[in-house]
Amino acid sequence: MENIIFHIDVNSAFLSWEAVYRLAHKGGSLDLRDVPSAVGGDITLRHGIILAKSIPAKDCGVKTGQTIAEAKKQCPNLMLVPPNYGLYEECSAAFMDILREYSDIVEQFSIDEAFVDMSASCHLFGTPEGTAREIKDRIRDELGFTVNIGVSDIKMLAKMASDFRKPDLVHTLYLREIRQKMWPLPVSEMFFVGRATAKKLFSMGIRTIGELAQSDPAWLKAVLQKQGEVIWGFANGVDLSPVLAQPLPNKGYGNSTTAPFDVTDTETANRILLALSETVGNRLRSDSVKIQVVSVGIRYYDLSYFSHQRVLDAPTDLTLEIYSAARGLFLELWDSRRIRHLGVHTSRAKKDDPGRQMSLFDEIDYEKLAIMDRTVDAIRDRFGIDSVKRTVFLNQPVDHMSGGISKATGLPWEKRTVDYDRVTVL
Repeated sequence: MENIIFHIDVNSAFLSWEAVYRLAHKGGSLDLRDVPSAVGGDITLRHGIILAKSIPAKDCGVKTGQTIAEAKKQCPNLMLVPPNYGLYEECSAAFMDILREYSDIVEQFSIDEAFVDMSASCHLFGTPEGTAREIKDRIRDELGFTVNIGVSDIKMLAKMASDFRKPDLVHTLYLREIRQKMWPLPVSEMFFVGRATAKKLFSMGIRTIGELAQSDPAWLKAVLQKQGEVIWGFANGVDLSPVLAQPLPNKGYGNSTTAPFDVTDTETANRILLALSETVGNRLRSDSVKIQVVSVGIRYYDLSYFSHQRVLDAPTDLTLEIYSAARGLFLELWDSRRIRHLGVHTSRAKKDDPGRQMSLFDEIDYEKLAIMDRTVDAIRDRFGIDSVKRTVFLNQPVDHMSGGISKATGLPWEKRTVDYDRVTVL
């Protein structure tokens, strides 16, 4: 059976979803996609970066990941709209539902993109290119936003194809087409090649994907380690990874957050570490896994970064046990400089844990803590995550559950929605 893999990528997802919502539900007449506009984080919380941009904004030089101040310099008339994560989750689910009408093997790669294995079902709908156009048009006509679809016989090439000219287009990049369509491209456009790797490849005299493909793989591996071997394979169309309807289990869980102000005291740092431990613990229990390694990362005001880790005596999913380890690591690591960003990360995640080995010297009632955590989780699941919070967070600027990315949605853990009564919709 011939492999047929689609990669579907929403065009300027966050901005497109906001534009469609304003036009369809808020009485808007201006399409944000037609003017220089962008979705930006909250400057007051120091999350002031560009999350998504329109094509006219891109033409002005605005880039995703730029600070809002930098973007405004590039494009003084840039229209900024706030992020609306609840809306994004709904829009993502809607287009994923359409994809599942065409195949039962759909791998959600992120909030706004997915791989679909059409090998066993494409013949029911027509040619690969025709079926991709049908899916693209249905998403546009039924949901109001556009996607690009890449069609290939392997995942990596399908993703590369979807990044070709945008928006609202279907592109093919089969193995037989890589010399013609992919090799002339700059090596910086190769999947898995970031800015640092591209810079290193340029210094090695490798400027196009074709030059990368024809390089000595042993030389690339010697310079770039495992990544050199992987990107050489990608450049030559080597990718054996299947489309996975069910994601692989996490090997570790972590959350981090940028504080709205520089942290200069242990008490405030501990609150942030506890808030991060709350979200990490909740995710562990939700996935029925336990971890045995906890690490803490600190990014100082000058953006320098340091981390430290500890192996626990027993695997755990308890919020307070994770927090206790994180607090101890922080005290060992912090050098009293002003802190901009804190993270709590875990590893050695295991699903089938035999249970904790009891000790005569235990001073903590772990069973009681486990019952408390599960009860709090259940209340938050039913009534919202703000329905129960620890008193240490009352009347404090630190959110009691903050930081990181939710595995289920790929969205920031933050609960921010948009109050449209306070937003001018043009």
